[in-house]
Amino acid sequence: MNEAELKKRTKLFALRVMRMVSALPESYVARSIGSQLVRSATSVGANYRAACRGRSKAEFIAKLGIVIEEADESGYWMELIIEGELLPASRVEDLLNECNQITAIMVASRKSSIENQQSKI
Repeated sequence: MNEAELKKRTKLFALRVMRMVSALPESYVARSIGSQLVRSATSVGANYRAACRGRSKAEFIAKLGIVIEEADESGYWMELIIEGELLPASRVEDLLNECNQITAIMVASRKSSIENQQSKI
């Protein structure tokens, strides 16, 4: 998967999360979790874009670390939505799976970037 495809995929992920959060019930808990989820999910794509514009390999690697943290946090909020029964699991599971895939891609990318950087030293 190339940079442009990942940018598109992370943006689509954020848009899908926004739509799912709009379907949460009107309650204090749902609003709180929904707000946290929207922040972390939209941060995934924003920080990936920033990583791609990094001025150095070290900056790219550092920004990918933020992407990984935000993606992992997004997964946590979705797990709470499922386990707290705020939405049916069937409504969230596909998006949670996408979140886990994006996290895995970013972890692999960061790992290979670190290895490439170390091999040049």
